[in-house]
Amino acid sequence: MIDIHTHILPGIDDGAADWDYSIKLARAAAAEGITGIIATPHHYDGKYSNEKETVIELTAELNNRLLGLDIPITIQSGQEIRVHSEFLTNWQGGRLLPMGNSSYVLIEMPSSQIPKSMEQIVYELRLIGIRTVIAHPERNAEVVQHPDRLAELIDLGACAQVTTHSLLGGFGRGIEKSAWNLCRRGLIHVVSSDAHHLEWRGFRMKEAYERVEAEMGPVWRRYFEGNAQAIWDGRALTDQPSLTQSASKAGGWGKLKSLFGK
Repeated sequence: MIDIHTHILPGIDDGAADWDYSIKLARAAAAEGITGIIATPHHYDGKYSNEKETVIELTAELNNRLLGLDIPITIQSGQEIRVHSEFLTNWQGGRLLPMGNSSYVLIEMPSSQIPKSMEQIVYELRLIGIRTVIAHPERNAEVVQHPDRLAELIDLGACAQVTTHSLLGGFGRGIEKSAWNLCRRGLIHVVSSDAHHLEWRGFRMKEAYERVEAEMGPVWRRYFEGNAQAIWDGRALTDQPSLTQSASKAGGWGKLKSLFGK
């Protein structure tokens, strides 16, 4: 498994506090079957500013430590970049990181609304061959109320990442419902942990994929897993399965929940 959104680098945001905790997170990820992690510390979110050089340096050091400890995980560098007024200028100036060696960039919107500049950012990035990955839209109040507005961003070239904890109810019933609604509408392209902490924000990737398979069928599990791998490899995302087939492939109970809601 590949996890494309994590806070595993030590001491630079609200994720791992130090090297020991980064290693604990890596061991936990390996125990779940995760083999590749993109480290995406917060950037320009009003509290944290993690410049690309720092992220690259810490990623290299973490890989060295994991190798020395025989922990079978590879880390790639990235950032979870909050939408800000100079986003396009900073991207063109080479001050922001893509996700690993890919042409994808992880962008976080504020929890209350979709910024007015979001459409322009998605469109302009797409023109230069960069695809926006919108982090956890199921936790954005405007998306929850108006999913069509997320669909408009996807039509412009964005894709969206749902968080494992959202799918599993870790953020409450409302966000869980929002997450599955977006999945069933075909507005989610990749599942990731957004892991911060072992106890209250761990990985739960295996558990989330099993839930996807139960709710929507194995074809959707393969789709989400394949897209995470594609981002890791720097390839195009896979073709989306048919939404009309997801309920039947999930079996009787999954079909009923798809038809009548959770």
